Amino acid sequence: MLKLPPSLPRLLLISSLTALVASAASAQTKLPVKQLTAGIYVIQAEVAANDADRQQGLMMRSKMASNEGMVFDFGAPAGVCMWMKNTLIPLSVAFIDGEGKIVNVEDMQPQTTDSHCAQKVVRYALEMNQGWFKQKGIKPGSKIDGLPLR
Repeated sequence: MLKLPPSLPRLLLISSLTALVASAASAQTKLPVKQLTAGIYVIQAEVAANDADRQQGLMMRSKMASNEGMVFDFGAPAGVCMWMKNTLIPLSVAFIDGEGKIVNVEDMQPQTTDSHCAQKVVRYALEMNQGWFKQKGIKPGSKIDGLPLR
């Protein structure tokens, strides 16, 4: 039978916990925030403006404050679909054209790979906690101000 030094199990446990905390911290890393408005409502939106940030999105987040969200800037009008792989919280996504007008809003369920698509080409997608748009009376045709422009 192999006998381990008494300190080794403790070191392995500390090492494992450190790796777990580092992994959770990286999954929760926030992107730069831009203040957006939807009528009288203020949104603190993280900006995902490159491929890596858009692919990561809100994956592995366990919560999001009621006025927080994430805006995906695609840089130019594009046909866009979103999914919820590894996303733990239910979200609603508003697909937004280059003028800041909402094209359509879709509710998305956590940890699914169902596609939710814009009904026409859009420049942005704004994810908020599920039901946020409906609760605020924000619907297709509503305007989102403060979107990042290049």
